[in-house]
Amino acid sequence: MTRPDAPPHSPAQIPLWRQLQAAAEVLHAVRNGASATPALAAVDSPLRPGVQALVFHTLRNLGRAEALRVQLAKRPPPPPADALLCTALALVWDEAAAPYAVFTLVDQAVEAANRGPARAQASFINACLRRFLRERDALVSATDRDPVAVWNHPRWWIQRLKQEQPQRWQEILQANNQHAPMTLRVNAQKSTPAQSLSALAAINIEAFLVGDSGIALAQPRPVHDIPGFSEGAISVQDAAAQLAAPLLLQGLDRTQPLRILDACAAPGGKTAHLLELVQAELTALDIDATRCERIQQNLQRQGLQAKLVVADANQPDTWWDGQLFDAILLDAPCTASGIVRRHPDVRWLRRETDIAQLAVLQASLLQRLWPLLRPGGRLLYCTCSVFRAEGQDQIETFLAHHTEAHLHDSPGHLMPRTWASVAGVPDNRICDNDGFFYALLEKRVL
Repeated sequence: MTRPDAPPHSPAQIPLWRQLQAAAEVLHAVRNGASATPALAAVDSPLRPGVQALVFHTLRNLGRAEALRVQLAKRPPPPPADALLCTALALVWDEAAAPYAVFTLVDQAVEAANRGPARAQASFINACLRRFLRERDALVSATDRDPVAVWNHPRWWIQRLKQEQPQRWQEILQANNQHAPMTLRVNAQKSTPAQSLSALAAINIEAFLVGDSGIALAQPRPVHDIPGFSEGAISVQDAAAQLAAPLLLQGLDRTQPLRILDACAAPGGKTAHLLELVQAELTALDIDATRCERIQQNLQRQGLQAKLVVADANQPDTWWDGQLFDAILLDAPCTASGIVRRHPDVRWLRRETDIAQLAVLQASLLQRLWPLLRPGGRLLYCTCSVFRAEGQDQIETFLAHHTEAHLHDSPGHLMPRTWASVAGVPDNRICDNDGFFYALLEKRVL
C-alpha cells in the first residue's frame, strides 16, 4: 500500500476512516480469540484488500502499539476504542514504514472514532494520537526497553526461542515480521520452471527460480493473472511446503502405482503435488468437511483425482479399509508458529500451553498411523512449527519407542528466513521460506 496522492475521502476512493474502522474490528475479534481469516472474510469485498493490508501491518506491530498505548494512558479505554487506538499507533509509530502520511492516519482514525462505536472516546483517541506525534522519540525510546515492543511477539514466544535457538532467535523473529513472498509450484505434468518463467516474463512479471520446481514472484499478483494457474500448471505453495512430496517419495519404487495416505490433507497443496509426481492410489483425509471441499476444488483445477475422506485420522477404525499404505504423509496439526509471516495473527492467538496440548495430539497421530504403513514403507512427519516439542523432541520420543523405525536424512527444523537474512547472492539453493519441520521415517523389515 502506498501513500495516496488524493485525500483518502476522495469520491474516487474508499474513505480511509472506513478501512480503519474495519481493521480495528478485525483486531478486536483477534483479541477475543478469533482468527483474522474469517474476520477479514466478513469485511465487505470492496474494503477487504485495503483492510487486510492495514490489519497485517497492525498485527506485525501490535507489541509496539500496545506498549505505546500504556505510555499514553495507563488504563485502556473500552475494547472497541482501544482496538482503534492501537491500530492507529501500529500504523504511525514508524513513519518510514507507515502506509499513509502519519497526519492523515491520525485525522482519519479520529474520524473513524466519531463515526463508530468508539464515538464516546473520540476526544481521548485524538488526544493520545496528537500527543504521540509531539513526543514520538521519547515515547518510542521508553518502549525500547520492552522486548514485546521490540520484537512484536508475546513474551513467552521470545523466551522460548531464546532457549531453543540461542544463535538464531533474533533472525527468526525478524523474518516473522517481514512480508512472505508469493511462491509458485510448477506442475511437472504440464510445464517446466523454464517454460513458466518465460510465460511470466512475456507479460512483464518478474520472477526467479526457487528449489527444484518453485518460482518466486518479485511482487504478489492475483492468482488468475498468473499464466497457467487456471489450467493447473501453476499452484501457490511456500518453498518449504514444496519439500514434502519429493521427500516422502524418495527411495520408493515409482514404477508401480503406490498406495498413499495424506492425513490431515486440507487444503490439498501437498496432495496435488504428490499426484503431480507419481501415479498413486491416494487417500486424502481431513476431519473438516468444508476443508475437504477445498481439496476437491484444488484437484479439479489441476485435473487430478484422489479418494477424499472426511474423518478423524486419529480414529483409523472408522475409515481404514485394512490395506497397508506404501507411504503416509502426516502434516500434523500444530501451533503454525512457522507461518506467522502469512498469518500474523497466530502469534497473538497462541498460548504457550497450546504447544504441550498439540504435542499430545501429534504423538497420538503418529502412534495411530504407524501401524497402517507396510514394512519398507515411508512416513513423513511434518509440522509448520519452529518449536522443538512439535518437531525434534516429538521424533526423538517416537524413535525411542519404535526400534523398527529408521530416521532417514531429513531437513529437520527449517526456520523462517528471508532473502535479506541470507548472506551472498540469492540463488535457487537458498530459499525465502516459512518455518517447517520434516522427519522421514522408514519402517524396517524385521
